[in-house]
Parts: sequence; C-alpha cells; structure tokens
Amino acid sequence: MSAGEVLVVGGGAAAHRFAERLHHHGHRGPITLLAAEPQAPYHRTLLTSVLDGTLPADALALPELPVGVRLHTGTAVTRIDRARRLAHTAGGSVHRYDTLVLATGSRPALPRLPGIAGLGPADGVVALRTLADAEHLRRAAPDARRTVVLGGGLLGVEAAAALRRAGHEVALVHRGPHPLRRHLDAGAGELLARRLTGLGIEVHADREAAGYCSGKLTLDDGTMLAADTLLLCTGAVPETGLARRAGLAVRTGILVDGSLRTTDPHVHALGDCAEHPGDAAGHLEPAWEQAESLARQLTGAGGEHHGTRRVTRLRVPGIDLVRLGGAGAPPGPAQDAPGGEVVTFCDPAGGRYARLTLHRQRITDAVLLGMPKAIAAVTRLHERDLPVPAGRLEFLLGIAPAAPGAGELPDDAVVCRCNNVTKHAVTEACRAGAADVAAVAAATRATTGCGGCTGAVRALCGAPARTEGSTQS
Repeated sequence: MSAGEVLVVGGGAAAHRFAERLHHHGHRGPITLLAAEPQAPYHRTLLTSVLDGTLPADALALPELPVGVRLHTGTAVTRIDRARRLAHTAGGSVHRYDTLVLATGSRPALPRLPGIAGLGPADGVVALRTLADAEHLRRAAPDARRTVVLGGGLLGVEAAAALRRAGHEVALVHRGPHPLRRHLDAGAGELLARRLTGLGIEVHADREAAGYCSGKLTLDDGTMLAADTLLLCTGAVPETGLARRAGLAVRTGILVDGSLRTTDPHVHALGDCAEHPGDAAGHLEPAWEQAESLARQLTGAGGEHHGTRRVTRLRVPGIDLVRLGGAGAPPGPAQDAPGGEVVTFCDPAGGRYARLTLHRQRITDAVLLGMPKAIAAVTRLHERDLPVPAGRLEFLLGIAPAAPGAGELPDDAVVCRCNNVTKHAVTEACRAGAADVAAVAAATRATTGCGGCTGAVRALCGAPARTEGSTQS
C-alpha cells in the first residue's frame, strides 16, 4: 500500500506527530507540512508554562522532523482543488498531493460580549491560542498586573493559575456553578473553587460577562472588575473553513470514518479539526492516537481507529485533578448506566475527593482531586481496562497494593502524557546517565508538562526525592 506524495495542511502537534510516525512506519515518499504559523511546530498545551515563566518560548519546540520531511512555515492554504489534487496557498504557491491530511486544528470561540468587537492584544484583549499570544501576555506583565480571565474551562483555569504564579492579580469569571463544570460534579467543583481561591484567584462563578469598556468588565449582577488585560478562554471551534470550501462533509468538525477518511477518499483529517465518533476534540491524546493510526493505515501496518479512552488532566502545579472517561458531561446519572456501581469518597478538610463509576468492575468514569497516588493507580487500571480491587476504599487510599507500580508497566506505556514519553524512553535516559528527575526532563521532556508524572519518573530511575519547588511543571 502506498500513500504516494503526502501533503499535510497544519503545523501543530497532530501534524508533527503524523509526519514523524508516517516516516517511522516506512513511508519514504515525499511528506510536506504547510504550517500557517511562522514558528516550527511547538507544544501548544504548554503555553501556560510560558505565561508563568516556567519555560522559555523556545523550549516548547517539538523535536526536529525526520530527514526528508519538508516543512513550510508561514504558509496558509486557502483552497483545495480536489479534482486536480492541488493545494493553493495565500502566497501563490501550489502543492500537489496523492494523499492530503487536514490537521488545521481549531480557533478561539469568541464570546458575543458588548465592547470587545475590533479589539485585540494592543487593547488588552487577548484570546490565548498561539505562542505569540502567550509571549504578548508575558511581555505585557510588568505594566498589566490586573488580569480577568473569562471562561472557567481547562484553559481558563490553567491560565488563571499561571498568571497568578507570575504575580498578576487574577479574577476568573465562569458562567457555570463552578470551574470545569463539564468535567466535575458539584463536590469536586466546590473543592476546586476553594483551592483556586487559596491560590489567590478571585473566583466569580455563576456569573455572565455583560460588557467591557475602558479596561473594566461588567458582570450580569453589576459587579465591575478592573482589567488591564481581558483574557478570553471561552472555548474553541474546529477550523473547518478550508474543508467546507472544498465541499467535504462538515458538522461541528470535518467528518471522518474509522480510517480517518473524509468524504473524499484521498483526503483525511485528524486532530482538533476532525469529528470522529470515538474521540473528543481539544485533547492531545486522541490527536496523537489518530496520527499513529493513520500513519499505520497509510503504510499498510494497521487497521481502523476506534477511538481513544478519555483522560482529562488539569495542569496546575499543586492541584492533582483528573477526569477519566465521560462524554462531555459532568459525572452523574448520564454516566451511571443501569448495572453500574458508584464509589465516592469526600474529605473536604483535606481537599480530597473521588468518584468512580464501575461496570463489571471496570472504570467507565472517574473524577479524582487531591489524591495523586489514587490518580496514578486509577489511571493505570482505566487505560489497561483492568478490574478495580474489591477493597474500594483501601484502593483509593493506597492502603493495600492494588495496581502495578511504575516498574511493572510495559515498556510502551506512556508515563508522561503531556509529552508522550514512554517508560522505555525514561529508562533508556536513566541508563544513559540521567541520574535524577531534572536530568530525565532534560533528556526526554518528561515532567515538563503538568508535572503529574514526576513520581513515576522518580520511581523508574530510583532518583532521590526533590523538593516541591524544584519540580518543573
């Protein structure tokens, strides 16, 4: 099976991963990436690490693409000629293809807020989506210390925490009853709001933004919040314009089948722009697995993509929070199908919370907060579809060994989800001389995302414990 000349429209993590895996699986024909942004592909999920200064902008760069893969940055595709199999760019260049892969990502979903029309970064109104956005916020920090973050989803909470760590006065405005309302039930949401308040973030839940004028955001109850910067984290919309103009089927995203194929057999789509029945857009893991699956299919090495187990992790140092499974709704009756078992544990004073939904002893939905050991154990069982031990409470509290430790994981198990670092990569780095977590991070980038894998990396290398403040996240 030959994919011929492969053209990828997009320069994000999904496009980069696909090109690397396609080459890995033996494709030696031409592979070309057309990236609209001026930078080479970078790790978008680590943008908040630029906001708080944890990482410099250049540290977000993804590894160099294999020799022979051509990358054109600052090249926006404006039209696809499916009949001739040509892609036309804004600069006038034309690129032919045998196989076209759309990895156009998503764009910010901007709110209909009176007063912000026509405003941009120069006016203090920013939608955090690109490295340029993050660098603008970082540069403006000395003169813009009061930031209002509009939107309490994952990006909004992570950005608010990062800006607070950078010394900003931060207010977080969210129209739901608590931050992360699509991922958390009331118990976990209340504890998360309390943790954010403890970090010094002013949380305004159940509030709508009513208008913006002259550096002030007015809420629906009349409250006025001073805002040197208004940061819009109000969701994302799949970038489907190019596909629509080409006549491909689009609903919310570009419709694809199990082969990640669009309604044109020569055109595929993956990542945030694609709508696959088994995946949720906006998460890195599905994009990576789609890239792997498509690369294997195009080289004759694999079958269809059936979907990805959902793992949603909050990347805020000091707050251990994960949601497993779910279908875009908070844990509750929607996930508690007949015949299921619900296990809950709540320790408000200790900031700990867990809610597991089990079917045939397997985890189908879970939310855990403030329980790092339980998060590691539950995540492993969920990923490997293993049964939860009979002693539920002992399992959650780590009283009895119930799940394989880091050393028992298979070599291809992903230890660091943020950077897709496997157990094999970590152990090889240790064998090559990396003696502690910092050295492993330098060699593999493990622990430089959310920091949630630090314990597992330390266990694999047998490194001595590090102080809390020295752990990168």
